[in-house]
Amino acid sequence: MKIYTKTGDQGKTGLLSGERVWKDDPRLRAVGSVDELNAWLGWIIAKTPWQDLREQLSAIQQDLHLLGSDLACGSAEQQGRSCLRLSDDATTRLEKWIDELEGSLEPLRFFIRLGGAEIAAMLHIARTVCRRAEREATPLQREADLREAVATYLNRLSDYLFTAARVANARSGIGDQPWNAGS
Repeated sequence: MKIYTKTGDQGKTGLLSGERVWKDDPRLRAVGSVDELNAWLGWIIAKTPWQDLREQLSAIQQDLHLLGSDLACGSAEQQGRSCLRLSDDATTRLEKWIDELEGSLEPLRFFIRLGGAEIAAMLHIARTVCRRAEREATPLQREADLREAVATYLNRLSDYLFTAARVANARSGIGDQPWNAGS
């Protein structure tokens, strides 16, 4: 099988429903940001020295493939095609991990600067990409063309990535760096 199909040369691509849409369609913008987030997580996994975070991030990558499929479904099920869907339980798993990670941290009492250790900085970048994907999915949510599980997962994933960044800084001996409004 060749990697190129030439079916997208005219600026359109196919959804899982078989429907052809422009490549700047809101659904595809959200899929693209989820794909970018997944790539960031791959890089972070390659650099992360902590097994627990690598395992969690690897599971999140699997979730993001399902989430991308969910976004790309379009009207597939209305046309008799099935789609892989993100489980409603995926968000519950994220919340469990957030609670476990937060248990190792001092309570947050101030706004923090984004950065610190290399892994923490990368996790903060991934979080901002996640937030973009969430913003790009919002029009689909408004049009009732997005399952609630997808929007909820993206929202919670940004919380997880923020918490994981704090953990990476703590484990690196850096800790949270306060943001100072006066400087």
